[in-house]
Amino acid sequence: MCAKRHSDSWWEDRSTGQKIVVGFFIGLLILGGIALLGLVVKGLWNALMPEIFGLTEITYWQAWGLMLLSSILFKNFGSDKSSRKERKRKKELRRYMSDESENVSPAAEEPPTPAAGDPADGSEGRTDQDSDPEEGVTP
Repeated sequence: MCAKRHSDSWWEDRSTGQKIVVGFFIGLLILGGIALLGLVVKGLWNALMPEIFGLTEITYWQAWGLMLLSSILFKNFGSDKSSRKERKRKKELRRYMSDESENVSPAAEEPPTPAAGDPADGSEGRTDQDSDPEEGVTP
């Protein structure tokens, strides 16, 4: 209990002004990361595409436009239809699996019988065709 109180108290012991400053710096870090993403896309495009496909180099804002365009094209305009279908499919699958597990009783399952040539049946990999015809014959 004491350890939990100690870990929670770090944030709660701060004044409102300190919390605002920390939030401001976290916000700056997030914005810096987002800005850096545009630079990474620009750098990758300019390093690869002109040489591979003979395309022209792009600017920082063109890189952001390219990311926005690819987001629109490949994410279905922010539509949530596919995830709703996926949740419905998973729900039906869970219901089907639970119905199946309720219908199977452990007593209904029989232990498997050993196959011919299985070391468990004592034949040690031999079949009737492999047996020696003189085996069992006494002189």
